[in-house]
Amino acid sequence: MTTSDLPDAAVVAVSARYRRGFADLVSSLDAAQLAAPSLCAGWDVRTVAGHLVSALTTTVPSFLVQVLRARGNVDRAVDRAARRDATRPVEELVAVLRDRAGSSFAPPGIGARGPMTDAIVHTADVTVPLGLPFDPDPADVRIALDFVVGTVPLAFTTRRRVAGLRFVADDAGFARGEGAEVRGHGVDVLLAACGRPAVLDRLTGDGVATLAARLTGR
Repeated sequence: MTTSDLPDAAVVAVSARYRRGFADLVSSLDAAQLAAPSLCAGWDVRTVAGHLVSALTTTVPSFLVQVLRARGNVDRAVDRAARRDATRPVEELVAVLRDRAGSSFAPPGIGARGPMTDAIVHTADVTVPLGLPFDPDPADVRIALDFVVGTVPLAFTTRRRVAGLRFVADDAGFARGEGAEVRGHGVDVLLAACGRPAVLDRLTGDGVATLAARLTGR
């Protein structure tokens, strides 16, 4: 069975695990850590939490309304929702993450693997800059890598970013793409493919320089 054959219920169960873990993480942070910049450009740690909460409290109709209000700009709609929910008390954010961890909601056209990938990537967006441990199950990371590098959903990466590169995560038994190699720990490969230059120094291969130029514009 490939990861694309996994039933959605199994993927949602993985999402629930990481949402609960993220809730535990947020509940352990102090005010300075919550206000620290994350790897997600323009968002502090608290706004990342707001984003994950907004994803759990949104319905398809309300999501479409938010996109319309943002004049069709999905990224702007997501950003507004994250910033809005980030103003909620931390206790509320944690409670929503725990109470709705098993939600199967996904934005139209994304599918269950999108929210699962979101939960893994955004946990790393917080733990990496804060210097906190995060070691997701390689089997879970492989699902996310198959989703991001295999199908290239525009919500996570772009075709230009990954074109001509081969992404290899030995711990996850993953290798996908043709061209210069980008190799490393699975979660770091995932973060790089999703546009986080902060982890580039953890990667090896003759494709890292190309990817770095694409991420930094240099």
